[in-house]
Amino acid sequence: MSEDPLRRPHVWQPGSSAPPLLLLHGTGGDEHDLLILRQHLAPDAPVLSPRGTVSEQGMARFFRRLGEGVFDEDDIRLRADELAAFLTAAEQKYDVTAGSWLAVGFSNGANMASALLLRHPESLAGAVLLAAMVPFAKDEPRDHALAGKRVLIVNGDSDPMATAEQTSRLTEQLRRRDADVELLPFSGGHTIDPGQLPHIKKFIDAGRPSG
Repeated sequence: MSEDPLRRPHVWQPGSSAPPLLLLHGTGGDEHDLLILRQHLAPDAPVLSPRGTVSEQGMARFFRRLGEGVFDEDDIRLRADELAAFLTAAEQKYDVTAGSWLAVGFSNGANMASALLLRHPESLAGAVLLAAMVPFAKDEPRDHALAGKRVLIVNGDSDPMATAEQTSRLTEQLRRRDADVELLPFSGGHTIDPGQLPHIKKFIDAGRPSG
């Protein structure tokens, strides 16, 4: 990764509308998994979809975990740094405005998006977090690092992993850094609910530059 960040497997789809989407798959997925979301959320937007570089019993992930719901936070920090470097390289290669990405992540990908926001606020303009948990156990400092960044958390009310407590803690951590956080709960578990896609599209459309 240090030699050429763009060696990471990824898909790039050019587009004409802002914001560019950064798609981050869940455990066991790959760079193709979430591409279908583009047509539902932002058909004209540029899309960058990287593959997680960590393997867990053959399943791709964005960072290591020590057990179910127990994250290796040192590895999260390392992988967030790598992903930030990847985005910088991608911005230069694909002519994308620095820090303009809207991350759309599911499960492990959502947790990676949260970690990237908290560790490298300059890398993202905002995020849509689907089935998201808290990446770092320690509370974030109170500052304005995420001021102006919009975040939508879309968690199921019967999700056994992204529980109501996890949702509340993640919301508080992001708001402590001045992020504009909205919640979009739904009746369901650890999944992407198709019924929420029109609402997510409205969230994305509301953040588009005017004029």
